[in-house]
Amino acid sequence: MTNANGTQAKGALDGVRVLDLGRYQAGPRCGLMFARLGADVIKVESLKGDESRSNGPRVRGQSAYWVQYNSGKRSLSIDLRTEEGKEVLRDLVKVSDVLIQNFRPGTIAKMGFGYEDLKKLNKGIVMVNVSAYGQYGPYKDRVGFDTIGQAMSGLMSLTGPPEGDPTVQPFPLIDRITSLHATIGALGALYERQFSGEGQAIDVCLADTGFTTCEIPLTAFLGAGIVPERQGNGDGVANSYKTTDGHVYLAGASSDNIFPRLADTVGHPEWKDDPRWQDRTGRAEESGEIEAVLIDWFGSKTMDEAEKTLNAASIPCAPVNDIPRAAMSDHLREREVLVEVDDPIAGKIHVTGKIIKFSRSDVPVGTTPTVGQHNDEIMGDLLGMSGDEIDKLRTAGVVR
Repeated sequence: MTNANGTQAKGALDGVRVLDLGRYQAGPRCGLMFARLGADVIKVESLKGDESRSNGPRVRGQSAYWVQYNSGKRSLSIDLRTEEGKEVLRDLVKVSDVLIQNFRPGTIAKMGFGYEDLKKLNKGIVMVNVSAYGQYGPYKDRVGFDTIGQAMSGLMSLTGPPEGDPTVQPFPLIDRITSLHATIGALGALYERQFSGEGQAIDVCLADTGFTTCEIPLTAFLGAGIVPERQGNGDGVANSYKTTDGHVYLAGASSDNIFPRLADTVGHPEWKDDPRWQDRTGRAEESGEIEAVLIDWFGSKTMDEAEKTLNAASIPCAPVNDIPRAAMSDHLREREVLVEVDDPIAGKIHVTGKIIKFSRSDVPVGTTPTVGQHNDEIMGDLLGMSGDEIDKLRTAGVVR
């Protein structure tokens, strides 16, 4: 990005260095957020590379999974089971601001890199601990993945059709939100460090995140004993409606501001004066007649026709896109949510793009590193090791 004066813009976190020891999603996605904010993110991998490099699906041999969480980072492949490898990481801690890890609680301390160890090397280091159930609590020693957070929090019980079974979200919702919690926490700690001069440890977990997704129904039950029912695709007027070539989702149409516009748009202005539908409660409890009209109205139109008609009347709706149709979205392209970058394996591939827009700062989007691609520049340029010293580590099998 170039500023109005012709100078090259930097990322908002230019000058911040992050050590990413994360695996799979929640940890690495936090590292990705830092990379998009302009930080120098060093992906610390085993000699064989992060195991998620082999996860599908694949684009011309490259893992579409791997690139979404690790593009724009530098790769250091090193054997942290060796004392020499640990010493390299210790030296990196001394010149870094954040360390991210999502091993099982206690593992990183056994490796010699618990927070008490880190702050002896660098009192300003911010340590981000991501786990399934937290660094303390009744289940801290259990392992878990995204779907565990969905299940235990109650979220999965509310997902799916009323007459069906609990349904898992098909994308890593819990991992994704947890990574944002981790990023926000780390940014808060970096801000506080300006005043205290010290870093701190952050604890986020999938279980906590799962419960935050159900804050409203949990509060309703704890306070009033209300047990919500599974509602499928909608609740009354707000729902997914079938068109001649797909579905369109109608949202928020029961609100006092939107319902009158909906009545006019579908040709039933008399709804606005009907005593049954003068408030949201009535529209929800007596929605059958409205829904029957909407089913016919949508059923006579294509997705595009229904969407354009409703949006022209400021009625919130969206096509229920399948992946091929979503991939062709003008919004996806023009907002640079995904951008195509050069890739060492696929040639070119789409990765997470400029998901935050700044008025001045850049949001750098880089390629995905090969395993250990940046070993020499990280150890040489950053740590000041000589070529002979790096060669000795390579010969000894400490680095790739």
